[in-house]
Amino acid sequence: MSARVPDDTTGGHKPVLLRDVLEALAPRDGGVYIDGTFGAGGYSRAILDSADCTVWAIDRDPQAISAGGAMSANYAGRLRLKQGRFGDMRALLQSEGVAGADGIALDIGVSSMQLDRAERGFSFRLDGPLDMRMESVGPSAADVVNSAAERELADIIFNLGEERRARAIARAIVEARKTKRFSSTGELAEIVRRANPVRSADGIDPATRTFQALRIHVNDELGELDRGLRAAEALLKSGGRLAVVTFHSLEDRQVKNYLRERCGTAPRVSRHLPPESANDAAPTFRLLPQNGRTPGEDEVARNPRARSARLRAAERTAAPSQLPRAA
Repeated sequence: MSARVPDDTTGGHKPVLLRDVLEALAPRDGGVYIDGTFGAGGYSRAILDSADCTVWAIDRDPQAISAGGAMSANYAGRLRLKQGRFGDMRALLQSEGVAGADGIALDIGVSSMQLDRAERGFSFRLDGPLDMRMESVGPSAADVVNSAAERELADIIFNLGEERRARAIARAIVEARKTKRFSSTGELAEIVRRANPVRSADGIDPATRTFQALRIHVNDELGELDRGLRAAEALLKSGGRLAVVTFHSLEDRQVKNYLRERCGTAPRVSRHLPPESANDAAPTFRLLPQNGRTPGEDEVARNPRARSARLRAAERTAAPSQLPRAA
């Protein structure tokens, strides 16, 4: 039976691929679910409205957890909020006496609330301080663009933003900061557009990939994704479901490769590997029918931010986790 799908808006935020995520998770009464990227609570609300279950909602952004207090009160103890990184969800849940989960949802990347608040410094559409930190701790994007060597900047922009003009943009940033240190998103976007003046065929702003790269670097998002996938494997019960929504190719490739390896469908590195290799371990996941789904035209028309989204979904098998013992 298909899960009931509630209203897909939460305070202006539209959860992407909501129906598909719910179908993949198949929430059931009495189940324990983890929303590892709570944000405005769209997925949490949908799961809670679909079954008489419990949701542990995690977010590294303290503002998201604070804002979720009112929502938690509406669910009579069924929504439990935890500030922290989803890569640490195993330890976070074990500290609460939760040893396993029936489903885990992850929505990777920056949230609409962060993008739409100029003071958070994530967006070039709204001029604000050049920050981009989800937790407001550690080096900011301004620290990176004002201190990183030109080659390091170029590597960040090329590798994490997949920007072909990374060297030209890095050179322009280094030249501009000789005169004035960068402090706002508007200043950086202007320099990037000058160094990369041609809009792509799909109309994406020339500053998009550079801002994406800096955000991913500042928040170690790919490292966090790897830790989160491993934590999910360790937490999910046999038959538990994992649903991961990504928004660009780097994230999607990482999730796809991880699941291929854990499903036993990844190509062998060498037929001479010892029997104990990951290739020969019993599969810890099996792919679900929702795996690889993308938004339909109607959803993209309602929510343009959904255009690049992709869902990866899998079910946990009974095989032991392939995590190292110390993980």
